[in-house]
Amino acid sequence: MFLFQSISGADWLMWIAIIAALMLLNEAARANKWVGLALFVVVPILLTIFVWPTTAGAGSSTGTWFHWVKVYSALAGCLGFMALRFIKKLSTNKWALLFPPIILSVNIMEAVIRDFQVYGMHGMVDGVFMNGGAWNIMNGIAGIINIITITGWFGIIISRDKQKDMIWADQIWPWIIAYDLWNFAYVYNCVGDHSFYAGAALLLSCTFAAFFIKKGSWLQARAQTLAFWMMFTMSVPAFVTNSQFSVQSTHSNAALFTVSLIAL
Repeated sequence: MFLFQSISGADWLMWIAIIAALMLLNEAARANKWVGLALFVVVPILLTIFVWPTTAGAGSSTGTWFHWVKVYSALAGCLGFMALRFIKKLSTNKWALLFPPIILSVNIMEAVIRDFQVYGMHGMVDGVFMNGGAWNIMNGIAGIINIITITGWFGIIISRDKQKDMIWADQIWPWIIAYDLWNFAYVYNCVGDHSFYAGAALLLSCTFAAFFIKKGSWLQARAQTLAFWMMFTMSVPAFVTNSQFSVQSTHSNAALFTVSLIAL
């Protein structure tokens, strides 16, 4: 195959199961604030103390600074969004409602920095095969364009229903699709052997949630599904690297260039 070495029927079933699991966890987190606090506070504390020092230590495929920063920034986003949703003074404060676009911009910039960093990497680095090249620079530029094109910074509201979802009406589908293409290219460039799940499945889980379950809630769903995925992959890094369901990238220059060109 062009992007991946081989994908079995079992891999496709697991891919669908990952999307379904992430969407179900997202629904659980948005349905009840106490469930959300348990998932985004209690569970990460337990994993930080008892699991991640072993599974995401130096030399593992999730032992890089980026993975540690990413999991905590995703969790910070989830908790910040919950504060906006359930603390009345914040939900009506226009300056507090700038937090979502700010953390989204920071999240994208983290990936841009990593793309530029991977440009000079080749071979196995921290347990992940890297094939750096011009495509990393191309996709880093695409990420910066994503930040520049974020609109509606003062247009975020909290819904009045039971879920109190964070609604960002200006995040229309063309921007979401552009983000998905850029982010898939980033994951394919920088952790290619993770991209079948951490790229395609993860991105579709929040896009489906925003398109078919609650329109306007894409960023909330993105933060929550990303946090769930990061907690899982840091706890079980072998799932995407050498389990029976792992799907390896071709690491082809042509494939890397193509996905980054499409994103740009």
